[in-house]
Amino acid sequence: MSRILALIGAAALTPSALGATLIASHFSGQIYTLQYTGTNSSGTLAITSQTSGCGTTPGWIEYYGDTRQLYCFDESWWGNGAITEYAVGNDGRLSITGQGRSRGNSVHGALYGGSNGRGFVATAEYSPSTITTYRLPLNSGAAALSQTRFTLPQRGPHPRQDASHPHEIHVDPTGRFMLVPDLGADLIRIFRIDANTGALYPCPEARADRGAGPRHVKFWKSADGQKQKVYSVNELANTVSAWDVTYPSQWDANGCLALTRTQTLSTFAPGRSGGSMAKAAELRVVDNFLYATNRADQAFGSQQDSIATYTIDPTTGAISWFEAANSFSYYPRTFAFNKEGTLAAIGGQTSSNVAIVQRDPVTGRLGRLIATIQVGARGRPGEEDGLSAVVWAE
Repeated sequence: MSRILALIGAAALTPSALGATLIASHFSGQIYTLQYTGTNSSGTLAITSQTSGCGTTPGWIEYYGDTRQLYCFDESWWGNGAITEYAVGNDGRLSITGQGRSRGNSVHGALYGGSNGRGFVATAEYSPSTITTYRLPLNSGAAALSQTRFTLPQRGPHPRQDASHPHEIHVDPTGRFMLVPDLGADLIRIFRIDANTGALYPCPEARADRGAGPRHVKFWKSADGQKQKVYSVNELANTVSAWDVTYPSQWDANGCLALTRTQTLSTFAPGRSGGSMAKAAELRVVDNFLYATNRADQAFGSQQDSIATYTIDPTTGAISWFEAANSFSYYPRTFAFNKEGTLAAIGGQTSSNVAIVQRDPVTGRLGRLIATIQVGARGRPGEEDGLSAVVWAE
């Protein structure tokens, strides 16, 4: 009987108690597999493998858990880049299963369309001011399916708003629409997706505050499904915004998703500022909590930047400031939560570390540092080097 109880107890352990795999990309060209071993309160991190294949400057990675596929987007600033598809083995090792040539300077990408939402891939090119689409599967000889270039009628108020700078490809939960935050234009560009052909049809844009610089977005829906929001993190203004979401009628095949801005809050605590070098970077939604990283605010001491935490009203979706938490990293460019919502993996770009931080799923509070490890060479403040992204391979 005791042996049976022991087996039942072992089976009841959460994935984090048995170990979890993470994948991190580095601007040097390397992709690393990490293993977290421990519980939700203590553990260790180790690098178990590394590989290349994502061009010269891997800038973003997207993991699809149902197929155990990882897509990596090369941010190469020197001509053409790469889009690389990897299969993630049970041991976390990566093997290339597809690769295509990109136009370069891809800061983000995501799959969309087709019969299962995986028929095409779109990339956002920061400096060329373009989004480009490709048909899957990837191969070296395939040409781009389409490319859309954006222009500005005039420069924005921030020095970095000299041109349109699309910064993310984000597909809505229905798979029917694509949102592209444009840092240079102070817009969230919206497109209707033709799932069969991969074509993108422009919808009216959502306009952010002048000089805000929207970078990334996330969707949220109330438990009863009656309210839906989009939250954006605005890099240049160091703010987050809340937007009401309106979908077209289900009978309107050519209708557009629309966004109406309802709130904008600072990524710093009331009465505080992050300094002239601070730049908001990434945001995540877990249940009724919103998180956004601040780069170079050093709110917790030298090279210890913060993560802004907000509560989300479960009925209205309105956000309220909760607290700032230590990211245990310098220049936290990306971060992700495990499926349980009990651990945060924070990728410090300049510190080039992955930090595992405890999270209370009830209060939403980020707590103490559980484990940290340096991944590749440290970066230089304000430069495009160091660690670029981290994901849980769950």
